[in-house]
Amino acid sequence: MPRTRALSYESLDADFLILGSGIAGLWAALQLAEQGRVLVVTKKDEAESNTNYAQGGIAAVMSQFDSIDAHVKDTLATGAGLSKPAIVRRVIAAGPDMVAKLINVGVRFTYGTPAKQKNTLDLGLEGGHSAARVVHAADLTGQEIERALVHAVMTHRNITLLAHHLAIDLIVGDDSKGRRCVGAWVFDRYGRVIKRAIAPVTILSTGGAGQVYQYTTNPEIATGDGVAIAYRAGCRIANMEFVQFHPTRLFLPGAGRFLISEALRGAGGKLSNKRGEYFMAKIHPLADLAPRDVVARAIVAECRRTKSRCAYLDMTHLKPDVVRERFPNIYERCLELGLDITQKPIPVVPAAHYMCGGVMTDGQGRTDLPGLWAAGEVSCTGLHGANRLASNSLLEAMYFADAGSRSAARTHASLLRKLPAKLKTSSPAAVGATLKGHFHWNDLRQTMWDDVGIIRDKVGLGRAQTKLRHLIKDAEHRYRTSGTNADTLEYRSATIVGWLIAHSALSRHESRGLHERTDYPHTDDKRLRHDTIIMRRG
Repeated sequence: MPRTRALSYESLDADFLILGSGIAGLWAALQLAEQGRVLVVTKKDEAESNTNYAQGGIAAVMSQFDSIDAHVKDTLATGAGLSKPAIVRRVIAAGPDMVAKLINVGVRFTYGTPAKQKNTLDLGLEGGHSAARVVHAADLTGQEIERALVHAVMTHRNITLLAHHLAIDLIVGDDSKGRRCVGAWVFDRYGRVIKRAIAPVTILSTGGAGQVYQYTTNPEIATGDGVAIAYRAGCRIANMEFVQFHPTRLFLPGAGRFLISEALRGAGGKLSNKRGEYFMAKIHPLADLAPRDVVARAIVAECRRTKSRCAYLDMTHLKPDVVRERFPNIYERCLELGLDITQKPIPVVPAAHYMCGGVMTDGQGRTDLPGLWAAGEVSCTGLHGANRLASNSLLEAMYFADAGSRSAARTHASLLRKLPAKLKTSSPAAVGATLKGHFHWNDLRQTMWDDVGIIRDKVGLGRAQTKLRHLIKDAEHRYRTSGTNADTLEYRSATIVGWLIAHSALSRHESRGLHERTDYPHTDDKRLRHDTIIMRRG
């Protein structure tokens, strides 16, 4: 058994503690920095997040040929009955203002190329949208947003950013006014030091959990830490069964998790099978621009029918100059791998991409636990419902970071009390040896892909639950006996998130949005048009 050192820790304090550095965390930091000292804790480099990998853009009504009502209608239709109409309208209506704020902070979006359009934002069309409304920066929108926000954060005197630090658990206090979050235990993966970060306000913006699946578009840091620590702290977790699988991850040797943006289909790309036959027109009225869940399932079905490992996205009928100009990053990456997408179709497969469920919040980003807010992919706000409309995620992240920051600033003074004498969260395990490679990651990811993937049934979900319970016990045992280290913490989070997804999927006896069950193929609006909510007992 690896040795662990006795627990010792450094103490940090701030007015506002932010866990995560995607668009939600960085935007919240910038807003709150005018109100007090902000501490941002991020797992890897400053710009490593799901935001950084967002190729498509941010959906907002920016054209006279579009309307708020139309964007609301598209969002509700995609959400399959579980989106909250009031939340949807509020977020969508704020879209133009969110885009303007990003431009003001230095984000360089793409504008029209003809001279007469040079002062007009170029708007892309993506699946599920009835109008072109996706504001983008070529095909690297997330990276451009991260660049501008990171620069603003790093140059602000009131913000301290701790890179390569992982959240271990929330610190929950109990005093005369009740239970509340007072900060978090965090681990410095390089300094190998545990730190106790205390703040009256904590904002979770830790992103998604794609790494629980065998195939994903998410970076390595997406292990669901925020959902796991909020669940352990007693927060409600909602709608975890609704995992969005992006239809088109690049399927080439050496491609890794490279995403082929939905915007390629918006620009005219068509999906074909290995015989070169286009198939989406037979599946959905919107053909290749159908919602992502429809497209992902269609690809899986077509691959099974033709006994193929992948489908193909064909751009060869479009003008080569247009493809190269609109999608320079995708074009260059494919060319590096030996594929000229203007000459040959792109091999693609579905992959876990986005988590529509998460830590349940209200319209201001507040969780059940006083002192704790959540924004971005880690949260469940009521916008996405059972399925996310393409490019609504960056809009949601920014809106709730914005609204949550205002709410947190208003509440800050009332939470600025002495640290409760009674802390409900136990101290973390002492620092231990790194055990990289000694975990059952393959078992977790294969189980999730096989039994909690795009198409599900009772037998597979039950089998997954049993397996995941064993993995959770294994993860907790390793944490308690081997001590705190980065690999243990991520594995511990991922097993819990995997179980939450499987448990939620098993309890929803219908097919709705992203949740497809062969044993319950129909949608049951009479009994099941409600959120799936899980809360830790005790």
